Amino acid sequence: MASLAGMLQQQGHRVTGSDAAAYPPMSDLLASLGISVFEPYSAANLDPAPDLVVVGNAISRGNVELEHVLDTRIPFCSMAALLHEEFLSGRESLVVAGTHGKTTTTSMLAWIYEVAARTDSRFAPSFLIGGVAENFGTSFMVRKLEDSRQTSRQPFLIEGDEYDTAFFDKGPKFLHYFPDAVILTHVEFDHADIYPDLAAVKNAFRRLVNLIPRRGRLVAFDASENVTECVAKAFCTVERYGFAPDSFWRIVGLRQAGGVTHWGLDRSEEFFAELSLPMAGEHNALNATAAAALAAGQGVPVAAIVEALASFRSVKRRLEVRAEIGGVTIIDDFAHHPTAIRETLRALRTAYPDRRLWAVLEPRSNTLRRSVFSDALVDSLALADRAILAAVFKSENIPAAERLHPERVAKALTARGVPAAVYADADAIVAALTPELAAGDVVAILSNGGFGGIYEKLPTALGA
Repeated sequence: MASLAGMLQQQGHRVTGSDAAAYPPMSDLLASLGISVFEPYSAANLDPAPDLVVVGNAISRGNVELEHVLDTRIPFCSMAALLHEEFLSGRESLVVAGTHGKTTTTSMLAWIYEVAARTDSRFAPSFLIGGVAENFGTSFMVRKLEDSRQTSRQPFLIEGDEYDTAFFDKGPKFLHYFPDAVILTHVEFDHADIYPDLAAVKNAFRRLVNLIPRRGRLVAFDASENVTECVAKAFCTVERYGFAPDSFWRIVGLRQAGGVTHWGLDRSEEFFAELSLPMAGEHNALNATAAAALAAGQGVPVAAIVEALASFRSVKRRLEVRAEIGGVTIIDDFAHHPTAIRETLRALRTAYPDRRLWAVLEPRSNTLRRSVFSDALVDSLALADRAILAAVFKSENIPAAERLHPERVAKALTARGVPAAVYADADAIVAALTPELAAGDVVAILSNGGFGGIYEKLPTALGA
């Protein structure tokens, strides 16, 4: 929503917004753009009445501003519908979808196109990403739409979210994006608040695949039976990527050293390129391979792909080093699902070998707040040397029978040899954790929200 606000402002509209609590990095982005955010929600924020209200998918009936919009009949729409109408129509829609890796992969793809555009303006991208891409310092870019009658349409790269669209449109947002080509990274059960089971999740991705035209392309991860099921009936060209010997895009010779990952990439059993990425983690090599594969299929030169990945600077809140104080390294990661937590901790093990690794988790996403992933969460956090969990965010909104019990997770971890504890909030965690930290420790803070300001409070406490 913050990115959309910036895009609309760039188009010449006056934009304001409302939220319960805005937090970095998007609050910083909005402030830099001079876009006002009203806190908290109030009908007074809609006086005078705007020409259009864009309703985010976090807004439900009962919200005071939404009720005012409905009572007074102010025109409203969803984010996804407005994106299609204002920005995707007339452009080549390249969608990055999947349970994990969307934001990083979209950022990589955008940077590949940007590097390619230095020598060929046809590749100059517009994009919308669910995070701040460090190479651009922003989460969006909109280039002027040229004559739509030209033979090569301008690319628009967009992160395709499977979450529902709005209170009045419960279908996935990505069904509004009408893709010309798609990357599909992973398909797992997620968003337990809107999908009853894995079958429903897979059905959503099948519907996305079914929107790709015959002339289009689908780049899909090779080591997931769920992905295989979702792409089975595609009408377009399907190119699998990963480590499998028979994959169209095959990673070979993966090696990691000093936080840099290197690998060779074969295309259809022939050498394509030697790639390097200044990020740790097998999952990031897979993300980069997917971006390289789609870009190459759309005509981006190999040299631009190699240069872009070698100079990629990650995304805010994805393995982001927030502070290094007294030999303690504090990492911020947006991990919102047990699989994402597992891959984050695996990457940190590679990047910081022989250092004590702390995992500090806020169960905040609608998935992690539920007990359905308790066992998987234990397995993921067991990759750390120590674990700390916060109380479940807004636990009162989760039915008691479905709610995660952090104490049970901590007990299971301790039984497996990973000392773990639970604290009520960020302040209690900082108070307990700070005296325990020693030079050489790495602290991974895992949350998809503001986590009570812990990103600022912990470095401050360590500095003191």
